[in-house]
Amino acid sequence: MTDDANNLNNDNKAQVNEVEILKRQLAEMENDWKRALADYKNLEKRAIEERGELILFGISLFAVKLLPVLDSLEMLETHLNDVGLNLTIKEFKQILKGEGILEIGVLEKTFDPNNMEAIEVVEGEKDKVMGVLQKGYLFKEKLLRPARVKVGKGGNA
Repeated sequence: MTDDANNLNNDNKAQVNEVEILKRQLAEMENDWKRALADYKNLEKRAIEERGELILFGISLFAVKLLPVLDSLEMLETHLNDVGLNLTIKEFKQILKGEGILEIGVLEKTFDPNNMEAIEVVEGEKDKVMGVLQKGYLFKEKLLRPARVKVGKGGNA
């Protein structure tokens, strides 16, 4: 009976070892699955962010093409006193503002090379913007187009 008892004992040990092996394999598979799920969620999140950035990039490219049209309308406005034109320009600016495109206010401010381009140096207070040749715009707080300005040279320089 000792042989039968030994065989039974060995069978139990083999089954216990097999269960332990299966538990380890299951734990490894579960960890692999959790890692794969986390990777997928990160990939999904990154794809959504990139899609959003691509949309913003497309809007900015389109806006850069539209700004010369606004410049022309505003130039025309200085020569004409037309209510319809004034309303059109106002609506145009509201649409741009609604998309996050804002005009950079630069007149009589200190020249800032980060969002302005000095086109001409004129009489006036040193480093102050004395005139705006072309308006500058920001899109979502990033420079879309620098303002082209006249800058004061100050003193007798």
